[in-house]
Amino acid sequence: MEAQDDYAEAYESEALRQFVAGEEVDLGWFGEWLAMIRQATAEGRRFTRVRVVSLPLTDYSQFGVFCSQYTNAAGEDIRYLIRDHAAGLPDYDYWLFDSCKLVRMHFGGDRAFLGGEVITDPAVVVRHSYWRDAAWHRAVRRDDFAAK
Repeated sequence: MEAQDDYAEAYESEALRQFVAGEEVDLGWFGEWLAMIRQATAEGRRFTRVRVVSLPLTDYSQFGVFCSQYTNAAGEDIRYLIRDHAAGLPDYDYWLFDSCKLVRMHFGGDRAFLGGEVITDPAVVVRHSYWRDAAWHRAVRRDDFAAK
């Protein structure tokens, strides 16, 4: 689950600038990630993600909707949940791996990624799995969200 409206990742900053300026977006930085998703999903792995977003969308969230057309085409299923419908869900980012490992993401005040905290405590993983499922059932498919 991704709960931030903005991220400060150097590797995508030029593409974000291009997107905001209405220019053609160079997605060269994105190729390895897309290839990894294609390979993993071809091997039967599932990639799903819920992005919690505020309205109106930030430039970064609009950029995320744009980029998610490519990740979804590669095999990931990204869905969107408006923040007003996210009551009871955590306000931080985390990833779950095979419902047995949790990685809670940490960011600095400048929105830069500081690292992930690996958590394997079953009670904590189950709680986050519940939140993932609750978010998933409230979220809207990427294509439906983008069409609004």
